[in-house]
Parts: sequence; structure tokens; C-alpha cells
Amino acid sequence: MILKDKVIEEIKKIYDPEIPVNIYELGLIYDINIDNENNVKINMTLTSPNCPVAESLPNEVKNSVKEIKDVKNVDLNLVWEPPWNKSMMSESAKLELNL
Repeated sequence: MILKDKVIEEIKKIYDPEIPVNIYELGLIYDINIDNENNVKINMTLTSPNCPVAESLPNEVKNSVKEIKDVKNVDLNLVWEPPWNKSMMSESAKLELNL
């Protein structure tokens, strides 16, 4: 399994506390880049800037990805552009939430 797949698999274990869908399927992860030295760079957003987990969720993502054996370092950027909206959710997330 390639490292990016492992990173995605790990991120899929993390759920938004208010929505019963993992943050990857919710579309909160905008970008995952891994360089030749296995440094992982993640751009993610939250459903809103005043999200109650604005402090803890990015750290949870960063710490979970750091646990992956081959990952050297994790750089997580919290971004607000483009703003998250329901169209960014995967089909399975939309089905889960009856949207």
C-alpha cells in the first residue's frame, strides 16, 4: 500500500463530532502531498471557522498521521479558501446524511 493511501486510511478514522461521517468523506481534507523523504503536508478546513473543534481536530489529524510508521513529519495547514460546503462531500457521505 502506498503511503498516501495509508494517510487517507488513517484520516478516515477521524469523525466530525457533529456529523456522523469521517472528515475525509466530508471533504474537509483539501490536499495531501508527500515528498521524497515521506514528509506529509495536509491542507484541511473545517465546516465553519467557529467550529467547536477548531483547536483539537487539526491536532488529531496531525497526530494520527504521525503515527504511521513510514511518515517522517506532518505539516498541517488549516485553510479557509475555498470555504467548505456540502458539495465537497463524497457521494457516500451524502447518502449517509440523506442529502
